[in-house]
Amino acid sequence: MGMLSGKTALVTGAGRGIGRGIAIALAAAGAKVVVNDLGASLSGEGVEATPAQTVVNEIVKAGGTAQPNYGSVADFTQATAMVQQVVDAWGRIDIVVHVAGILRDRMIFNMTEAEWDAVIGVHLDGMFNVVRAASASMREQKGGRIISMSSVSALGAPGQPNYAAAKAGIIGLTWSTANAMAKYGVTVNAIMPSGATRMIDSTPRGRQVFESTGKWPSELAAGTDRDPDNVAPIVVYLASDKAANVNGQVFHARGYGYTLLAQPHAVRHIRADRRWDPEELVKIFPETLGANLKQPPSIEFGQKLDERPGDEWRDLGAGRRFWKSRYEEP
Repeated sequence: MGMLSGKTALVTGAGRGIGRGIAIALAAAGAKVVVNDLGASLSGEGVEATPAQTVVNEIVKAGGTAQPNYGSVADFTQATAMVQQVVDAWGRIDIVVHVAGILRDRMIFNMTEAEWDAVIGVHLDGMFNVVRAASASMREQKGGRIISMSSVSALGAPGQPNYAAAKAGIIGLTWSTANAMAKYGVTVNAIMPSGATRMIDSTPRGRQVFESTGKWPSELAAGTDRDPDNVAPIVVYLASDKAANVNGQVFHARGYGYTLLAQPHAVRHIRADRRWDPEELVKIFPETLGANLKQPPSIEFGQKLDERPGDEWRDLGAGRRFWKSRYEEP
């Protein structure tokens, strides 16, 4: 019996990369999976059935159960239909993993309305569309797992205003839905995944790797700490009954490690016994709220964990280690 035996799942954007690895891992753990992928290009253009069908074939060949779906998560009707496909096929929907995404990078002062709308549509509207449909069924059946892919870009990637906003929005929607659905036995969590996918291939650095090695980063990543499949284990865990107490959390998956991000919390506060005068703030703000302000962390925050002193880590055996921030609230 697998960890997810008897469960049913929908994975969006599951034809390639991180989504593919997640769909295969869920199926290997015993879940029946609808593999959704529009088959679009990285920028969201075109339609192709091959990616989703290929993953389904792989799952079935390994002894699992899967069906393809070629709908667009950005379309409310199609997203609702892919959720209903799971229910029609297997009687219920236990797991939704929203991975589908596209890129249209541009600096904020050069971005077009169409580039903004397209990325928001797939990532953020896409999450709402599938979660809206699935949450109704999960509420009635009193249980379910919803897991969506955010990104470290939400922390301030400068050349991705649309992508960063969508991924930050996914965190907000995760928290809202987690609070709303907890009483129905439904958990909702987000993951900031890392891995060498075709998104990495599309970057200037990806091109440099190809020109120097003859292979794209996604080709070189298999079996290494850059393998997109490294994200899948924590998704399987969060989708299981064993993670019933994990709700409203955001994790970063990088290499062979997983990081729990802190919930937002207050760090400074000033108060008066009446309305503040702006001139008072000119004097007081710099030494209180404005003292030693930090820039948004951007995408490098995960790398900084590698630099933490060795005495901050606890050995868990079998090549595993645990680090905990000394500043975590009790």
